[in-house]
Amino acid sequence: MPHSKAEPKMDRKDKLFIINEVCEMKNCNKCIYFEGKKKQDVYLWVSNVPKGPSAKFLVENIHTMSELKLTGNCLKGSRPLLSFDKNFDSEPHWQLLKELFIQTFGTPNHHPKSQPFTDHVFTFSIEDNRIWFRNYQILEEDGSLAEIGPRFVLNPIRIFAGSFGGATLYQNPHYISPNDYRRALKRQKADRYTLRVEAKEAAKMRKPEITYDLDPTDLVFNTVTQEDFQKNK
Repeated sequence: MPHSKAEPKMDRKDKLFIINEVCEMKNCNKCIYFEGKKKQDVYLWVSNVPKGPSAKFLVENIHTMSELKLTGNCLKGSRPLLSFDKNFDSEPHWQLLKELFIQTFGTPNHHPKSQPFTDHVFTFSIEDNRIWFRNYQILEEDGSLAEIGPRFVLNPIRIFAGSFGGATLYQNPHYISPNDYRRALKRQKADRYTLRVEAKEAAKMRKPEITYDLDPTDLVFNTVTQEDFQKNK
């Protein structure tokens, strides 16, 4: 995004409210903050600085441009089109997120670092209570596109009234934290192991420990032929 300003990594011990001060020093009124936890979970904050609102997401299914090796490309400093599907107008919290994305990802008019043309599209689609992000290059005026990347999925967690905090305006009832998800997977594997052990024990219980009683007199009238004698040798 041509209107963005990068900032070095924050210390883990720092409070999120410090980001508001950093944005004020950089003369920014919107902020995108990536927060990593446990070296495997990535969270995304999108905030309207300094008064809010702000939204927190869990970033899922991240695929980078180098990983996908897609054919699309765009010029540095070009302006993106923002495309939203109709589901963003269905409920108030989606409408709020749509407006927050427009103000954050949209390049302001006459920005000094932006070029006066548009050659790519940011698409935001809602599916399974998640926001799917794609970035496409505009190939021709007829609307043909080629994906540039990256691609990822945003799982909404909460929307706050303030910037990086405050009263909760919306909480996703379908959200499951990564820790709970991993815990459920471990419990499922443990249950499968328990069922396997129980099945082995049940098989042992069903297996008879002694054979049927044989009557030795049943073998009295068995005759041994010459062929049987040669085989037993």
